Amino acid sequence: MNTPPDHIQSPHIRRIQPLPVQNDQQQQAVALRDPLMLSDQTMVVPPQIMLALQQCNGQRTIEDIAKTVSQEPAVVQQLIEKLDEFGLVWGPNFETLEKQKRSQLHERGAYPARASEALGADGVDGKSMLIDWTEQEEDPEIDFTPRGLFAPHMDYRQTWPIFAGCWQALRTMEPPDRVVILSTNHYGIGDGVVGTKLGFDTPLGRCPADATLLEPLMESVGYHVLVDEIDHIANTGIEMQLPWIQTFWGDVPVVAALIPNLEQPMLEDDAERMDRTDFVSHLRNAIDQVGGRTFVVGSGDLSHVGPQFGEPRPVDEQRCVDVEQHDRELLGHVVGADLEAFTSALQWNKNPTRWSSAGTLAAMMELLDPGTVELIDYRQQVDEQNTSLISYCGLLMA
Repeated sequence: MNTPPDHIQSPHIRRIQPLPVQNDQQQQAVALRDPLMLSDQTMVVPPQIMLALQQCNGQRTIEDIAKTVSQEPAVVQQLIEKLDEFGLVWGPNFETLEKQKRSQLHERGAYPARASEALGADGVDGKSMLIDWTEQEEDPEIDFTPRGLFAPHMDYRQTWPIFAGCWQALRTMEPPDRVVILSTNHYGIGDGVVGTKLGFDTPLGRCPADATLLEPLMESVGYHVLVDEIDHIANTGIEMQLPWIQTFWGDVPVVAALIPNLEQPMLEDDAERMDRTDFVSHLRNAIDQVGGRTFVVGSGDLSHVGPQFGEPRPVDEQRCVDVEQHDRELLGHVVGADLEAFTSALQWNKNPTRWSSAGTLAAMMELLDPGTVELIDYRQQVDEQNTSLISYCGLLMA
């Protein structure tokens, strides 16, 4: 066995999404989906390989991994080298593929449509679908002019009633000068706030980036918040909001940022990354500087429970009741516009139901300092096998 380079000898696999599939022989297999889509192809492996992949944390050598899985080191090395070809191992090839992806995005000028493609390739049909959904929901009849919206980033098939109920209240508003969209960095590589100067494509067309706000914002925060901007490929929360904005407000320019979750500390508190609170402070100042009307959208979900998320018990009726009670207690702090109580409650109980977008909600509250918050709707999605429950809601803020 030849002596491999260090990143192969002690491999550290990037964050991937293992998906069950069938291979060409109709056998069970696992597709190693790369959220950043650095390669045009997806590597597929037998299920038993997953044990070896779990050992690839940068702390164990090929020989260590081989002993754990009872394989020859040469076989393990071949596996790691193949993973490296796909850019799934931290190292020089990943860095090369990352640079290529960044270059492709900037040549294109926008992120490609992904999750929003569920609306169909024809933007006219997609727009008609959103209008039809909205007309099926009752007007919440709020008595204030919203400055912010918090909505789900899950598939429209489950979440459209939440979107539609909120947009019943927003559709008749005069379009703002820009929309700031915040979401959670679920699958990216950045550990601080991740911004972008790019626009976003959907079946309804392109949402351009708002250069008017981005220029003073980037001068203030520094361009290091753009280092990991390919993370926006891996996270579809921002994209899920865009077709609704396009349908009811037209081609309003956007500024997008991914926000780290509350319990996710930065690797280092240095000048190369920025936390939520500092970013929001700079963003608020930039908004004040450019003037005009800025609307803020937060994209995210609430609790994630069940065996799919590491819990031992299936999701039963009592679990649904318990989760809703917990969610509504936390949402009570949000509706009360009490940011300190909201963040303290999550930190005190260590986020037992894995709220995934608490950082986004906190950023919205810091940015808007709302006097009024109204819960428009709350729902839960449980899969057929009772292995997962994800809760989500719609909020309007003024």
